[in-house]
Amino acid sequence: MVRTPLTPEERERGRFLGVLLREARGERSMAEIAAAAGISAETLRKIETGRAPTPAFFTIAALAGALGLSLDEVAGACAAAGPAAEAAVA
Repeated sequence: MVRTPLTPEERERGRFLGVLLREARGERSMAEIAAAAGISAETLRKIETGRAPTPAFFTIAALAGALGLSLDEVAGACAAAGPAAEAAVA
């Protein structure tokens, strides 16, 4: 099955998701959060850097739980992704 290329908006949303997760992680180590979410540190690294812009729902849910975020917070922030939204996180 061939996957259609992501749109620029989808890539931007994925990049913003990474920024949101990185900010929520704070001083905690990538390995600590990845282990708590049941994923590899490399997977978390790819999400945080935007190299994996569309992670699976269950991955996002696990990360949100490990970071103390609600799925509503994550969804709301990513839905508003754009230059203004990024400035609010930074």
